[in-house]
Amino acid sequence: MPQRPNQRNPWLPHRPSAAATGRIFLIPYSGCGASMYRQWPHQHDGVEFLPVELPGHETRFAEPNFDSYQELAKLMVIGLEPCLDVPFGFFGHCGSALAAYEVSAELVRTGMPAPARVYVSSEVAPQDGPAGRFLSMDDDELGAELEKLIRELGGKPSAELIALYLEVLRADVETNKRYVMPDPFRLSCPITAIGWSQDDEIPFSTMGGWGECGETTSVLLEGRHHRFIEAPAELLDLLCSGLRTS
Repeated sequence: MPQRPNQRNPWLPHRPSAAATGRIFLIPYSGCGASMYRQWPHQHDGVEFLPVELPGHETRFAEPNFDSYQELAKLMVIGLEPCLDVPFGFFGHCGSALAAYEVSAELVRTGMPAPARVYVSSEVAPQDGPAGRFLSMDDDELGAELEKLIRELGGKPSAELIALYLEVLRADVETNKRYVMPDPFRLSCPITAIGWSQDDEIPFSTMGGWGECGETTSVLLEGRHHRFIEAPAELLDLLCSGLRTS
């Protein structure tokens, strides 16, 4: 069994708890870093939530960004391996749902500990993409979306901040656009596909393809595309229940 880390892990801004009965790794979506989960509690029902910091993002901005979700997955399994000693899962929303799927596939393919469950929110299955309006936006349009998101997260956008994040967002969008998987790897671990009732970005009705990627349970929660940022109680309960019943 891997030992719990005693030193800071660049992938994890928060040190994992030795008392946790389970862990959910929260992967930030395109253009964002681990701080997008700052409204989330550190734990719920004994399960801890660990935001993941990706290369080239926020505190790791000086590092090269990743060119593909497969490349990211290979790096992430190495970085997170010491923390896979209790039941765990991955949560990803929109583009980061694809990262959650790929890191899970990498763990299964390499014989490492597999997730108890993978949670994919507001994203079509790999074989049905790429999808989403960001993929066709120019830099001015992406910048406007960034300004809106920064305000929703409680920040105050400035021209310098927008320019900084736009570089990261553009790289992430290009990674998403390159992700074409007509024959996706089928996971041995279960998947929960989460849609949102008022999501006009990725409608729940477009998420049916996840069943080809593994045994899938589909769940529709109330709210718009970005409601997950608020850590709604029903989402937290759903994530934790998937570990308890694994």
